[in-house]
Amino acid sequence: MGSLRGSCLCGAVTFEVTAPPLRVGMCHCSRCRKHSGGAGLVQARVPREGFRLCSGAGELEVFRPAGGMAKVFCRRCGSSLFGGSWPDGPEVSIRLGAFDDEPPSGPQFHTFVGSRAAWDVLPDDGLPRYEGRLPATRASR
Repeated sequence: MGSLRGSCLCGAVTFEVTAPPLRVGMCHCSRCRKHSGGAGLVQARVPREGFRLCSGAGELEVFRPAGGMAKVFCRRCGSSLFGGSWPDGPEVSIRLGAFDDEPPSGPQFHTFVGSRAAWDVLPDDGLPRYEGRLPATRASR
């Protein structure tokens, strides 16, 4: 995989990913629904050393809900960009919609399907579904 570029809607924040995703999942939890305004978030987890913020550090806003992971967005345009354990943790969770280049894969699984919205009809996509978070055996891959 070559590098992938990403940015916010207004272009103030740009980033580059140089490592292939460790995993890509669609989360249906209530926090991801509220954060996205939709059925949930599709996000790619990449190793921290494979992520580089290129511009816009001063435009980033970080929200850390109690007991939750970081939600990082552009304070100018409001685009949801990345999060997880960013900036100091081992992985960065990047919203697939924030990529300018086509990511190497789409979702590989669904998480928190047990708390999805009543109107959220899961597609018959053959992907594994987990009632809660991704099991540790899958997360470490």
